[in-house]
Amino acid sequence: MAAISKPFGRQIIRSRAEIGVPVLLLAMFGTVLPAAAHTTSNAFVLLLPTGYYQFGGTLAVALSVIFIFLVPPRMLAEGFRRRVSLGAIPVPSSLWTSAVAATGLSFLILAGFLGSPDPRANPLPIAIWSLLWVGFTFLQALFGDLWHFCNPWHAPYRLLRRLMGTRDGWLTYPAWLGYWPAVLSFFAIAWFELVDLAPDDPTRLAYAVLVYWAITLIGMLLFGEAAWLARGEALTVFFRFMAALSPFATTEIAGTKRRLVSLGWPGERLLRLEPLPFDGICFVLLTLGTVSFDGLSKTFWWLALGGINPLEFPGRSAVVTLNTFGLLMLWLLLVVCYVLCCGKEQAKAGRQALSIIPIALAYHFAHYLTVLLVDGQYALKIASDPLGLGWDLFGTAGLYVTTSFLTTYHSVVTLWNLQAGAIVAGHVMAVVLAQVMHNAGDDVRRWRHLPLALLMILYTLFGLWLMSTPSAG
Repeated sequence: MAAISKPFGRQIIRSRAEIGVPVLLLAMFGTVLPAAAHTTSNAFVLLLPTGYYQFGGTLAVALSVIFIFLVPPRMLAEGFRRRVSLGAIPVPSSLWTSAVAATGLSFLILAGFLGSPDPRANPLPIAIWSLLWVGFTFLQALFGDLWHFCNPWHAPYRLLRRLMGTRDGWLTYPAWLGYWPAVLSFFAIAWFELVDLAPDDPTRLAYAVLVYWAITLIGMLLFGEAAWLARGEALTVFFRFMAALSPFATTEIAGTKRRLVSLGWPGERLLRLEPLPFDGICFVLLTLGTVSFDGLSKTFWWLALGGINPLEFPGRSAVVTLNTFGLLMLWLLLVVCYVLCCGKEQAKAGRQALSIIPIALAYHFAHYLTVLLVDGQYALKIASDPLGLGWDLFGTAGLYVTTSFLTTYHSVVTLWNLQAGAIVAGHVMAVVLAQVMHNAGDDVRRWRHLPLALLMILYTLFGLWLMSTPSAG
């Protein structure tokens, strides 16, 4: 993918409007929650002059801390929880939609083994890393729990149970296991994406997807569908948190195939979730830590730790051990710092961790927007010839994939503003959620949250450094 050189980036943002507006917005809508840069060759780095950018970001977060301290959380709670009914809609059977999803996944795995070895010509890498991990995450956060209908395990599991004549789960899911299976599997997914030698290789990815699908199905057989998917399967847990950001919510109408739809404030559904246990906090912080490490792993500073010249990067094989260690250590450091700063407010920690989710989505959008715009075109192209046999099923096989929006002035400005706007919106949502979740009735208890606020300020500085420091790739 085409990259934007720093001189060109600085030329763009030297416009008064383009410097003043983002800095003003950041100053107005900053938050105490961490801002984690996700800077790779597939993302735009927001190239403001480093000193002004870090000062503006730090000031924004400091003002957010003051704002949260002065405004009682209960003031927004009642209004924030209000919803407007939009009527009833019919819903399809999740059994049939899951069967379609499982069939599609089977075809993608087959294409990974038999299709083109070129990741840009094979549908599996595009479908997994771009359409599912990127595009579907956005849809989930916008429209709600679509994953309930697209889950590729529901229908196969029901069929397997019918053929085997077994009950739902052979064992009782142990309470001590908690979210740890989801934490382990999410770490494995992140490691495969960020550290593995060739995560885009179709055959390699096909084996990984097949193994993951089988492990999930085995977990469902052992502990039951609902129990395993609720805490043991990483994608379901991750998408459930993303769906809680949606302004839409549905309620089943007993005895019918229709659901009532209501509209509320984005993120309001996070307030309905139970406070997370320690393992749940670890899961949320892992989603944040992986985003942060993706940026850190490409900085000149990090590569220098491994004795690697970033201007002559030898490839992923040279940093497998270093990046594995770094990914694990950054996550553990986040967990330790978060727990220490929460102190005796461990019950609050489980709820406050949920307010980090909007920040994770905002940076997910900011990082992956250009990926989706480019790979979406490749998806249309591949759809006409998924197995590389010279077909043109939909007339898009000859589609010209353009990256002009990565090089033209106005397109780059538009994309930059969309990314910055998403980050600001995520911060605003997080501030409101943090206020409502705080729910502290006296100043003494509220002072106890200052260590956590300080941690978030420092972590924001770390994120701003990631976005401004030179990086390779």
